[in-house]
Amino acid sequence: MSATFFTLSNGAKRRKTSHNSTSQICVQAGSATEAGPTPTLPNPLSDARTPGWDSDVAACMAEHTTEMEENILINIELSDADALMERADEYIAANLDDFPEEDANDSLAQFATKMARNSITDSTRSSHVRIIKAFIIFHLRRNRNWDPRQINEDTPRDVTLYIAQKCGPMTEGYEGRKFSTAVSTRAALTLWYRSLRPHESLNEWRLDEGSNTWRGLPTRSPFVSRFMLGLEKTKAKAGEISHSARAMRLEDMHRLYEQCIKKPSDTLKAAKSARDRAGAMQEQRAGVVRYAAYLIAWLMLLRVDEVVNLEFENIEHIPAERKYFDVKPKTRKTAQTGVGHGWRLHANDSDPRICPMRALIRLAMVYKSSGIQWSGPMFLQVAASGAIQQDRPLTSSVLSRALSRDLQNLGYSTWALYGTHSFRRGGCQYRVEVQKWPIARVATWGGWSLLEATTMFRYFYSPDDNHELMYDYDRNY
Repeated sequence: MSATFFTLSNGAKRRKTSHNSTSQICVQAGSATEAGPTPTLPNPLSDARTPGWDSDVAACMAEHTTEMEENILINIELSDADALMERADEYIAANLDDFPEEDANDSLAQFATKMARNSITDSTRSSHVRIIKAFIIFHLRRNRNWDPRQINEDTPRDVTLYIAQKCGPMTEGYEGRKFSTAVSTRAALTLWYRSLRPHESLNEWRLDEGSNTWRGLPTRSPFVSRFMLGLEKTKAKAGEISHSARAMRLEDMHRLYEQCIKKPSDTLKAAKSARDRAGAMQEQRAGVVRYAAYLIAWLMLLRVDEVVNLEFENIEHIPAERKYFDVKPKTRKTAQTGVGHGWRLHANDSDPRICPMRALIRLAMVYKSSGIQWSGPMFLQVAASGAIQQDRPLTSSVLSRALSRDLQNLGYSTWALYGTHSFRRGGCQYRVEVQKWPIARVATWGGWSLLEATTMFRYFYSPDDNHELMYDYDRNY
């Protein structure tokens, strides 16, 4: 199978890269021993599928587009991929049946299982391991000398070949799975390559010409992005629709305040027994922490990983100052080498429910009662007992699951359309629609670069955003 595609290096320059290499990569002895000896593999599968289908899909994405337009589309796709990664566990759990377990007695399955589990040690990631195992088995059956831990210019094509196998049309010899299966696969493989390269940048894929080494994550390569865009387009033509995270509007934030702050506070006041008070105290503490994270993300237009990575040291607050506090993250996705300016969040006396100053004071009171030092991770997990430990920071997946529970408890039938990226999208719309900020101010506040600013329209509008409100659009009174 051969194909040729274009991948972006630094800047807008295009580098033509061939994937028709005949060289084979042998599993190194040192690597293989970690997962046990390489099993005797069956002959590579005879490939009766349509050759180069994944490259054709990637190419169809860029039909009738200029290089600049293509770059913009790729940046949009990578931004959407970030949002989907925040809900990776949900997507993978929903599509796990698409990755059946191999025979446990099969030597190839045993080898793949051991290799995957050696890298993915977190027990909560067992579903990811299942997909990674299937990926490894697929490629070893195609090429017995393929090394799953080798990362080079061909690795993005390894990713798209496997996704094509799962999601390509059945009429052309593939499995015909839905686009959500492609999203799940990419998320699991991102975790796999992160585990292999823990010190690499997570936001790029480029050739380091000095060392002739590919840097970053192959799942973030422009070719993979083009393939995913083309696949989504192909699936849409076939009648399959994908969804972006619905924006969190002002009224949604008010409801989350009621759910996280007011309701637990009222329950705690009404508690009679010691047992009831202990349970209500846990709910109250957990609600204070997660609503503070929700609100900071919404007001600052932060990505969820940027929120959970905030530290107390990022907060600058003058003692006795009740009008504002400053936030200065160490890094952001668009400023990996350091953020050059801070954000000032002001008290909001006209709408206390979205007042960042009050949220910070509530957080400080909860932490003080638990003996938490004002140092290290800012948002911490609350145990079922109500205990808060300094060494247990809130994670993206924990916050995502908590949001789903909050929305379900509020009675949202559309809760599945929301995700942690809903705060960045909704905060963007709040600044424009309610506070009437000009677009340039939103771009600066949200940390969009000049090129990314072109993609902001996706944050102002989505087919999933509250179209039930259309009946009120043309009101003249």
